[in-house]
Amino acid sequence: MIHKTNVRAPAWEIVIGLEVHTQLSTNSKIFSGASTTYGAEPNTQADAVSIALPGVLPVLNKGAVERAIKFGLAVGAHIAPRSVFARKNYFYPDLPKGYQISQFDLPVVGQGALTIQVEPLSGPSTGSGQTYEKVVRITRAHLEEDAGKSVHGASQGMTGVDLNRAGTPLLEIVSEPDMCSAAEAVAYAKALHSLVRWIGISDGNMQEGSFRCDVNVSVRKPGAPLGTRREIKNLNSFKFMQQAIDYEVQWQIDTLENGGKIHQATILFNPDTGETRAMRSKEDAHDYRYFPDPDLLPLDITPVMLEQVRATLPELPQAKRARYTSEYALSAYDANGLTASREMADFFEAALSDVPGQAKICANWLIGEVSAQLNRDDLEMAQCPITPLQLGGMLKRIADSTISNAGAKEVFRAMWAEGGDADSIIEAKGLKQVSDSGVIEKIVDEIIAANADKVAEYRSGKDKLFGFFVGLAMKASKGKANPAQLNDVLKKKLAG
Repeated sequence: MIHKTNVRAPAWEIVIGLEVHTQLSTNSKIFSGASTTYGAEPNTQADAVSIALPGVLPVLNKGAVERAIKFGLAVGAHIAPRSVFARKNYFYPDLPKGYQISQFDLPVVGQGALTIQVEPLSGPSTGSGQTYEKVVRITRAHLEEDAGKSVHGASQGMTGVDLNRAGTPLLEIVSEPDMCSAAEAVAYAKALHSLVRWIGISDGNMQEGSFRCDVNVSVRKPGAPLGTRREIKNLNSFKFMQQAIDYEVQWQIDTLENGGKIHQATILFNPDTGETRAMRSKEDAHDYRYFPDPDLLPLDITPVMLEQVRATLPELPQAKRARYTSEYALSAYDANGLTASREMADFFEAALSDVPGQAKICANWLIGEVSAQLNRDDLEMAQCPITPLQLGGMLKRIADSTISNAGAKEVFRAMWAEGGDADSIIEAKGLKQVSDSGVIEKIVDEIIAANADKVAEYRSGKDKLFGFFVGLAMKASKGKANPAQLNDVLKKKLAG
């Protein structure tokens, strides 16, 4: 085993490109009417086309084409008016035809770009350590069919083949080698994952294989030509992606510095050991003997179809972030947090419609308490047990000083666990703030009378005692005194 060492950034440059296979959210396969529903019994969704019976002909799924176009428009890419399907020839037990229908020299989506927000990660190849923005170029995105799945250990000493996935529509999104750290690769993969879900072309479920990443990694001396790349296959976790890149970068640098040579290869990452290992030598395009599929006509995309798809695009994350900062005066941090997912952005806008003018406090609660509780309960935003109307109702009571921040947290916990609206919970739990100036003055007068020595110390210059009086007053009011009013009254009374 080659031992890890710290990457010496000035001595080596890291070059990373990604190929992402995104399963498109059609109900049927790309070239047949068989279902794409996940979790069915093995081979129950493998029709005559899926298992490549002699004489069957593929028929292109229009929904898959529309989703590919939608992605291309979202990343500002060129949409080819004519593209061609090809046969990619190789033998695997779970590839019934002996070839995969894909696109090679004429893909449906051409060059585009994706702007990413890069945050620092812990690790040796993670980047600069500061948050920054970067544009990653997208080379192409092409339609293709998925293969089946080999199931090892289905019977003792045997491997089974499940062809339910065979023919599932994929969009393979290929980036330029623009990333130079694990942090950038993870940020790009996360941004892409969010985007395909945002525009509704994929559910992005990584556990079910709907979003799989192949990462090409190489290293070179600054100014030198690109190094030999090794491709880490089928990463279905952002955490594993970071670990795999970190290990692979270290391995390549150590190999080169020890006088070795990098050979182009396809490799796998073992999350149990944290190591990569070679699976096979990496094939080049000519090894697959691509040629146009004679059973499929060229794909023609008309201007009318292009505009019809464009009309279905929602407001995209980058545009929404810009609007949040200009329209609501939110910080870039808040805007980024609110557009982390379309569900989060939709929730924010729905809650804000109930409390106009309270964008900042709404953002604080969503990015803070709501997100934290979702993480603790291992829930997605779409599964949030609190509705925008419930959150908006609570924010109203914070804004009009009916409840304090501490009281709001209690209301929030109750809504999360038991449901109900803010007003009912405030009433039932007696959380309404005391905002009656007469009541507050009486409390303060009693505290001052009972603590003459402390008052004298405060007036002699010990300003830190102010917190002491606030604590006594809040205790006397059982935490219900309006903090702002209480502070004002205390300052006046203590000033003598």
